[in-house]
Amino acid sequence: MAYPEKYKYTKEHEWIEVAGNVGTVGITDYAQNSLGDIVFVDAPKIGSKVEKGAVFGSVESVKAVSDLYSPVTGTVTEVNEELHASPEKLNTEAHSAWIMKVELGDAAELGSLLSAADYEAFIAEETAK
Repeated sequence: MAYPEKYKYTKEHEWIEVAGNVGTVGITDYAQNSLGDIVFVDAPKIGSKVEKGAVFGSVESVKAVSDLYSPVTGTVTEVNEELHASPEKLNTEAHSAWIMKVELGDAAELGSLLSAADYEAFIAEETAK
């Protein structure tokens, strides 16, 4: 699968799309494929503070529970309520089904994230091991 070039990626398999000072965060196709059928999403509450690299929630699949790591530091401004009733959207629409929106605390943090090409190279290395 081609990864959207407008997104930035983490090595923990989250993506972020930034518009102005708000980042929209989800999980990558690689992550959802590795997890299998997703049955529950634990997202943070609106107004919560998240820290770059820290756990902000989890995704439960039929295989396992996996932590979600924030790609940026900031304040949660919105959560995708649709995922409560339809968590499987993360499987079927990995690159459009988002989990949270975050007001960025420090836009400079985006510079340490991976481009689509870098993320694809990272996955290739991971799967070759």
